[in-house]
Amino acid sequence: MAAGGDHGAPDSYRSPLASRYASPEMCFVFSDRYKFRTWRQLWLWLAEAEQTLGLPITNEQIQEMKLNLDNIDFKMAAEEEKQLRHDVMAHVHTFGHCCPKAAGIIHLGATSCYVGDNTDLIILRNAFDLLLPKLARVISRLADFAKEHANLPTLGFTHFQPAQLTTVGKRCCLWIQDLCMDLQNLKRVRDDLRFRGVKGTTGTQASFLQLFEGDHQKVEQLDKMVTEKAGFKRAFIITGQTYTRKVDIEVLSVLASLGASVHKICTDIRLLANLKEMEEPFEKQQIGSSAMPYKRNPMRSERCCSLARHLMTLLMDPLQTASVQWFERTLDDSANRRICLAEAFLTADTILNTLQNISEGLVVYPKVIERRIRQELPFMATENIIMAMVKAGGSRQDCHEKIRVLSQQAAAVVKQEGDDNDLIERIQSDAYFTPIHSQLQHLLDPSSFIGRAPQQVQRFLEEEVYPLLKPYESVMKVKAELCL
Repeated sequence: MAAGGDHGAPDSYRSPLASRYASPEMCFVFSDRYKFRTWRQLWLWLAEAEQTLGLPITNEQIQEMKLNLDNIDFKMAAEEEKQLRHDVMAHVHTFGHCCPKAAGIIHLGATSCYVGDNTDLIILRNAFDLLLPKLARVISRLADFAKEHANLPTLGFTHFQPAQLTTVGKRCCLWIQDLCMDLQNLKRVRDDLRFRGVKGTTGTQASFLQLFEGDHQKVEQLDKMVTEKAGFKRAFIITGQTYTRKVDIEVLSVLASLGASVHKICTDIRLLANLKEMEEPFEKQQIGSSAMPYKRNPMRSERCCSLARHLMTLLMDPLQTASVQWFERTLDDSANRRICLAEAFLTADTILNTLQNISEGLVVYPKVIERRIRQELPFMATENIIMAMVKAGGSRQDCHEKIRVLSQQAAAVVKQEGDDNDLIERIQSDAYFTPIHSQLQHLLDPSSFIGRAPQQVQRFLEEEVYPLLKPYESVMKVKAELCL
């Protein structure tokens, strides 16, 4: 930990991810205290396993290490690193200073990546464990919203142009489906994480083989014991000095994919806010604009989009890092990983906290939605009107021509005069359509244009969403809190 500015002071730069956005629990997982405390825990686990397998390590040394896991002199560690230019040895010395009896066996047989990489893997696992229930809660809140509005017709959009009707709940299920894929992907990558384990400087375990005087079985036992102590089911059999940096690609890929999902959802919400059909929560004292007091800007959704873009771009870091790792390892991965791994999880944490807040307070305006449907539905209903006329004995071709002329006249009124769509009034005034005048109200019922949307919502929630959320039932009641 190199000496730097006072990162808690107002005259020193602080990452907005930590100071403004991310949750305290995620910030703690990536904190210096958690990191270096885990280093000490790894040194303790290594010493315990080495003692169990017969190396001359005393119970007194083990006990001394246990009692000082949290006794970290950060100032001393910073001064040591300034002299040594080596963070791990700085903390070996600092730990040894408060554990004088154990100082000689700390880090025995290990290389820097024993604590560095294994700690990173523990942090990645624990960070996933924080994200997964948050994502599950977002899906649960949106599922409630989708169920509530499963039958509410709304105008669909393709190319952001009016299209056939869907329902508010069915549209929400498009969002949920993407997030369910993200939940499965995050869980898969979390469960696929393997411990680097006890491998030595270039991954050959040569130092440990020497410590145990050529006993291969004890070296394998040592690796297995430490892996189990760290809570991992598996360790890599093959490593260089580090675990393969392809792991970091896998981790950031699923986080970047989550970012893409959130960006799409929040973009939809922003567009719907512009149409006044839906709004994110807006607090009583919230100010939308310093100049325009009437404004109700979708600032939460905008924040999610802004941070989601950052999250997506972070994927380029591990891709490039993995591609330039020479042979068993080069150190040009280190500084980059200190930034991109933490930022990815803090960013993902922030957008999930914010999206949960949004999903817990979405407001729908059915009357606005209904008005927009009335503006577009007459054009969409023309095919049904033609079919009804044919059933009443009319000619399909004659009816098509009549509808074409009346539709163009109505479109001109909308586009050139700025008035409402009067196609139905024109049809009602035209004697040709007298046989179906009594059917027009039924033919224009929005619920007859939504197909199987309500049934699709119900089946999707019951068959795909609720089973996926079942493991997270115990954490569903937690409310989202925004830092700023």
